[in-house]
Amino acid sequence: MRIYHISAVATTILTCATVFISCGNKNQSQQTQQAPVLSVMTVSESNSTLDSSFPASLEGENDVEIRPQVSGFLTKVHVKDGEKVHKGQVLFTIDQVQLQAAVEQAQAAVAVAQANVNTAQTNADNNKILLDKNIISASAYQTSVDALNAAKAQLNQAKAALISAQKNLSYTTVTAPVSGIVGTIPYKEGTLVSPSTLLTILSNNSAMQAYFSLNEKTLLDLTDGGKRTLSQAVDSMPEVTLQLATGSLYPYKGKVVSISGVIDPTTGSAQAKAIFPNPDGMLHSGNTGNILMPVEHNGVIEIPQNATFEVQDMKFVYVVGDSAIVHSRPITVAPLNDGKKYIITSGLQPGDKIVTEGIGISVADGMTISPKETNPQPAEVQ
Repeated sequence: MRIYHISAVATTILTCATVFISCGNKNQSQQTQQAPVLSVMTVSESNSTLDSSFPASLEGENDVEIRPQVSGFLTKVHVKDGEKVHKGQVLFTIDQVQLQAAVEQAQAAVAVAQANVNTAQTNADNNKILLDKNIISASAYQTSVDALNAAKAQLNQAKAALISAQKNLSYTTVTAPVSGIVGTIPYKEGTLVSPSTLLTILSNNSAMQAYFSLNEKTLLDLTDGGKRTLSQAVDSMPEVTLQLATGSLYPYKGKVVSISGVIDPTTGSAQAKAIFPNPDGMLHSGNTGNILMPVEHNGVIEIPQNATFEVQDMKFVYVVGDSAIVHSRPITVAPLNDGKKYIITSGLQPGDKIVTEGIGISVADGMTISPKETNPQPAEVQ
């Protein structure tokens, strides 16, 4: 009986020890699960260049409206929408029958007027001989001279009418005043057109003009509060980038060439213009995009946007505190950002550690993590 009692006690002790070890292992497992390895970064001050974005519309360097100068029916459309043409190339032909007849009629009038001048000249010459021989009076001679002058005037008038008729005939052939790209052609052959008809727009797009607006605050920043002129500000501005409607960046840089000195009271902004080269003809009049203007910030704290989260329009980060416990902290950011990073205006100090991984997924306020530094702390900007 004694041996059996001792064996039972040993069994009980062994069972308790096993349970205690199992519980200990379970607690350790839970602690391990409660301390996930997450990336963190130590914030510091640095210099940052961010792009400020401004919606823009593009126009060719020289967009020319093509309108006929005479009325008539379109007999031939020589080009297609979007076709590249050179200066002097024929674009449209307007019915020439009536205007050709007007030219021939004017030519006939010139011939008649010239014959009248010849006759009047002969009469005047003969009367001059008769006057010299005192056969006719001076008044009779003067009458023939006046008739000659009237005939010459009629000849000049007929010639002017011929020139006008010939010019009108030439207007039936509509040519390109500049080289460029043909816009939309809304009219087909057989359509009656007149000088008020817009046949198409010819865009000289070897260089493109991008128009965008700058608000009053930006203008004050550019002029350093009025310490320099807009012209000086434009001259010192860096090159700008064009972001296309697809979100991609145009491969050629542009230059801001002018800023209007007048602020529109309805919008509170002034119009600016940038020029972009277009050697490949990639850009067209009517394109839209965004002008990305680099703005440099010195001695600022910059963090990734994916390290933040929002609650009721307020932005927060998770700051790593003592014992690797994270706590949410509200921050404020500059309105200017590049879509990837925020410039912090309050809420963080150099040396703070923030979580950059698992935001909104695996991080919670008050949890313990195993921090993994993802970036060395750079030297602070003096």
